[in-house]
Amino acid sequence: MDNTLLNTIIATTVGGFIVGILMLWFEYTYFIPTYILTPEPPPLPIYSYTPGELFRDYLPDGSIGPELVVVPGGRFRMGDVQGGGAKWEQPVHSVFVDSFAIGRYEITFAEYDHFAEVTDRPKPSDYGWGRGPRPVINVSWQDATTYTEWLSQKTGQKYRLPTEAEWEYATRADTETQYWWGNEIGSNWANCDGCGSQWDNKKTAPVGSFMANPFKLHDTLGNVYEWTCSEYDTKYNGKEQRCLKKTKDNRLGVVRGGSWYSSSRFVRAANRYRFPLDYSDNNVGFRVVRII
Repeated sequence: MDNTLLNTIIATTVGGFIVGILMLWFEYTYFIPTYILTPEPPPLPIYSYTPGELFRDYLPDGSIGPELVVVPGGRFRMGDVQGGGAKWEQPVHSVFVDSFAIGRYEITFAEYDHFAEVTDRPKPSDYGWGRGPRPVINVSWQDATTYTEWLSQKTGQKYRLPTEAEWEYATRADTETQYWWGNEIGSNWANCDGCGSQWDNKKTAPVGSFMANPFKLHDTLGNVYEWTCSEYDTKYNGKEQRCLKKTKDNRLGVVRGGSWYSSSRFVRAANRYRFPLDYSDNNVGFRVVRII
């Protein structure tokens, strides 16, 4: 075999080897990855909340949010079931409410003061009654809504005020009596004018001073009126199941539950009242809902 032929064979072999290597590189670089599916990351576990469960959300600064209790979903009759109430407590109607979490207590001065400090807002007056564990007072609907927006931003969860329907459902706790404990005001079940407590018609009581209802909520009746997120109307027409969007106009917001100076008639589960959205006084506070 002459040198020319040998060189040709060697060159062809080496060239073919190089071309093969290049083709393999090209295939593994550009084609094979196209057909290899990247495995999907495993789904994040979905936490299943249990009715009656108590929990809190943590804030980035290490503090904790309001204590919440999980309320089961269900259907109830809303309004003046017992009769004898005001015309704006009508008509009695059936409402279905999805499960949600709601503040076990009214928002306290301690919780609201922390919010005011970190957002550089003025702190509401306590009328000299004491701050700390007492329910925050002198807060408007707009103040309360801003607080829920701040909680939502800091925790990554959805907080808001309860709708009027959610509030009554959580307060009744599967009862249809005037008060969740019965049809008589009794003594020392709540803080109102005639409720038989040491704070009656004097000032607010520290939250949790009275027995919780069957859903584990304290102070839903008496102590302070509580803002809901719903717009007031003179009769039920569906607004009680919706939240009013944040606004600066002259609409009326619904408050529920009566207060420390309300007579027993005004702390019934069915009783409802209204104030302008910028209204604040020493008888009005709020509690929060967290969507689950």
